[in-house]
Amino acid sequence: MKKIINKKHNKNEPWFKWLTRELNSYEAFQDFESGKNPRDAAEDFISRNSVAISEVFEDFDEDDKDILEQFLKLTECEMHVFRILEKQIKLRNKIRFVDFKKRKKIKS
Repeated sequence: MKKIINKKHNKNEPWFKWLTRELNSYEAFQDFESGKNPRDAAEDFISRNSVAISEVFEDFDEDDKDILEQFLKLTECEMHVFRILEKQIKLRNKIRFVDFKKRKKIKS
């Protein structure tokens, strides 16, 4: 696996560690607050890091492609987990509990 040069930090860092670090430090929530959608925030991230990303692609090899594919699978899995949790929360909020012990007895 090839290394990338990152002038801000370690000069010989694997691209996926660099990407993870940069994404974790990227303030996407500020973009969301200003009305941008996730796709626009992602495009802004790519634009801001275009030089480093182009350096990554210069030496991209088969191992790097495999790692990228695994990242894509992991990210998709995480998205599905969050969607499932979101649905469960919505369902939970819709459920109304009935206490059958407190029902009124009808007199005959």
